[in-house]
Amino acid sequence: MITVTGIGPGAEDLMIGKVAQEVQAAEIVIGSKRQLDLFDLPSDKQMVLPKLMKLKEFLLEHTDMKIVLLASGDPYLYGIANWIKKEITNQEVVVVPGISSIQYLFNRVGIPMNDSYLTSSHGRTPDFDFLLQHKTICMVTDGKIGPYEIAQEVKRRQQHRLIFIGENLSYPDELITKTNETEIQNRKYQMNVVLITDER
Repeated sequence: MITVTGIGPGAEDLMIGKVAQEVQAAEIVIGSKRQLDLFDLPSDKQMVLPKLMKLKEFLLEHTDMKIVLLASGDPYLYGIANWIKKEITNQEVVVVPGISSIQYLFNRVGIPMNDSYLTSSHGRTPDFDFLLQHKTICMVTDGKIGPYEIAQEVKRRQQHRLIFIGENLSYPDELITKTNETEIQNRKYQMNVVLITDER
């Protein structure tokens, strides 16, 4: 059986209690090094997350093992649960929810999530004409379309928006920046989520 466990944005105190139970009961726990470091696991019980095709091979070949796959945030909010459900059809998959980095950023800046549009720019080119029709948008970003590129799309449409950039959310080096489309810095942003809003 495969259990995909949402570990929240990263801080241990933001994980739901069931995560620890599932990790303890697992025969093997798979995750990034940063995720695995959150747990005190013997070396023979952990596996650093490989590329997806290698992961698929491993999961298909080890149907007799109780496997826990760690997922940042919530596994179903632009997370790996969607991929697992599509690719692994020969065994049971259980998903444990988690607090997403998107939820966390909304709460940190004190803006309601009601009626907001949630999306991701990971490996995709968003339709900014569509997105910027919404009052509030929150995006998980990647290195190609990140905070600065999003701000340029706002400026190109002659809109004015507040932009909150959450980097390394819930970790000791967390940084939340409040800016707008004209004042944003053109720099490299660490593991981030971007909230674009008309809220004042």
